[in-house]
Amino acid sequence: MSVMKAVSAEPFRLRRDGGPPPGIAVLERELDRVPLSTVLAKANRVTARKGARGTGAFGSMKPRPADWYCFDAGDNDVTDWYPQGLTGSADAGVAGNVYVVSWYFKPADAPERGIRLSFLNGVTLRYRHVLLVGVRPDGDIAPINIHAGGVAWYGDLLYVADTHRGFRVFDTRHIYEVNGEDGEAIGRKGGVYNAFGYRYVMPQTGSWTSVTGEARFSFAAVDRDSTPHLLISGEYVDEPGRTGRVARWPLAADGTLPAGGDGVADALDAYALPGAKIQGALSRGSTWYLSQSAGASGNGALIVAGERLTRRPYPVGPEDLTRVRDQVWSVSEFPGRRVLYGVPL
Repeated sequence: MSVMKAVSAEPFRLRRDGGPPPGIAVLERELDRVPLSTVLAKANRVTARKGARGTGAFGSMKPRPADWYCFDAGDNDVTDWYPQGLTGSADAGVAGNVYVVSWYFKPADAPERGIRLSFLNGVTLRYRHVLLVGVRPDGDIAPINIHAGGVAWYGDLLYVADTHRGFRVFDTRHIYEVNGEDGEAIGRKGGVYNAFGYRYVMPQTGSWTSVTGEARFSFAAVDRDSTPHLLISGEYVDEPGRTGRVARWPLAADGTLPAGGDGVADALDAYALPGAKIQGALSRGSTWYLSQSAGASGNGALIVAGERLTRRPYPVGPEDLTRVRDQVWSVSEFPGRRVLYGVPL
């Protein structure tokens, strides 16, 4: 039995919003569609395994994580993009040692650039950003302005958390190479597509929207220990006297959420979180792993909620969680201290 207390799953009912937008057919005609393997093969940024850059995130944590990857200097220091979500090929059930990080744009005085995913190959130690876009019926593309606090990869599908709505869905079979190079523009003009200088875009192919509007979707994960496998999401809450909840949905073999004739997918269960400022959650049977933040200056905590509640030391600014074999992985968000890291379960 877990110390996590069951609560009503009713607020976490999700409605499927139709199928792929018609504008994707236009992208098919006008741009080259590429497999994810091409994106990884043409990765243009270099990471370092157990490198020094970004390890300031470890703060007073002892011992250090068992393994970690650093971003390059530009991504480590940039102040208008912030990493949030984390998933990988282990969640997806596909071959390779690939990590996926979601980022949101937080400009001081620049136009919105939306959200992006970094695909990092842990073998070649290279990664590349892919811009996530909305596609209009005429095939034009636009940035998506959400927080992207969590991402979960299962099969071909990527679920990106949309805080006040639910999940936005992207498909790794629909990645397109743009034919323009303007770093300041996005969209189609005169048959040329630009995406703020990004070489690849991934259009939104679907979404699941909260039926009640009474839940937040702050992070995302996959539980492959359960049968069927489960999609996880929950609520970040930083309000006096309140804590969030976490919920789980069964996943079909093709990565979709099984829905009834009304297009609604019911959460399997939901639980009250045992603390505030939870940034990520994983379940393994009746045991939960929760990342808890403590701001930009203090070390966070990895809360393990099983038969009892324990707190383990964690880096500064922990975000979303994913599982890779016998380790729990997370990503730290603050400039100059950005690193992907794993600690033993």
